[in-house]
Amino acid sequence: MLFRRLVWGLAALALAFPALAQERTPSHCIALAETAPGIAHVIPASLPDVPREEVFLHYIAHASFLIRSHGGLNMVTDYTGFTGTLPLIPDVVTMNHAHDSHWTPFPDPAIPHALQGWGDFGEGIDHEVDLGEVLIRNVSTDIRSQFADVEPEGNSIFVFEMAGLCIGHLGHLHHEPTEAQYAALGRVDVLMAPVDGGYTLPLPVMMQVIRRLKSSIVIPMHWFSGYALDAFLTGMSDEFQVVELEGSSVSVSIDRLPSEPTIMVLRPSYLNVAR
Repeated sequence: MLFRRLVWGLAALALAFPALAQERTPSHCIALAETAPGIAHVIPASLPDVPREEVFLHYIAHASFLIRSHGGLNMVTDYTGFTGTLPLIPDVVTMNHAHDSHWTPFPDPAIPHALQGWGDFGEGIDHEVDLGEVLIRNVSTDIRSQFADVEPEGNSIFVFEMAGLCIGHLGHLHHEPTEAQYAALGRVDVLMAPVDGGYTLPLPVMMQVIRRLKSSIVIPMHWFSGYALDAFLTGMSDEFQVVELEGSSVSVSIDRLPSEPTIMVLRPSYLNVAR
């Protein structure tokens, strides 16, 4: 009888706690937080299943990317409130407020983690969100301000550590990172970089940042014309392989990183319901 009660008790405990977060494969970024319990989330049927130890990236628009994990966590960068006609409530969104095309003042309250890249003026903000299989953190950077010459720590570079990879999103970067900021970023395997040539950083400075980070994969974003993109690709072609993918998505894993630095060009596409 005692054994039977013990079995029933363990079964009830399993039912009460059905889903803990997937375990995160450590990356070679800087580990900043301990593992925390996961959260329940709904997976839209039209988003792909992600194999274990892989990350799915989809270029939505402008500077917004969907980053999707094996366990079904959906994260959207530089979230504006719209990702397309596909019903999607992300688990995490990150935002930068240099321009209104990089944030929304009214994120859906159903989003569990809406991470602003700024705090009170001049104070910055610190994020360390550990969802088990994914750790999201930020490195604060300065921005040009319409009210002052510079808003200290008014934006953020967001970093996603998952599947053994370090994935960095430079956001609306307005200056080359300092030595301390480079150190805080750590080794970035996959980098999403704005290559507009002036709205963020002048192209030669952005190229210098990318060369310094030495990422295995660089995905250009925030380009307003083919001219800006072509100028970036031409300027980097001596040191990086250039691969122009046909679609908007790519899956990456640490064991399939290219042997030499590679720029992968994705074409933006909203997450729309198939017709």
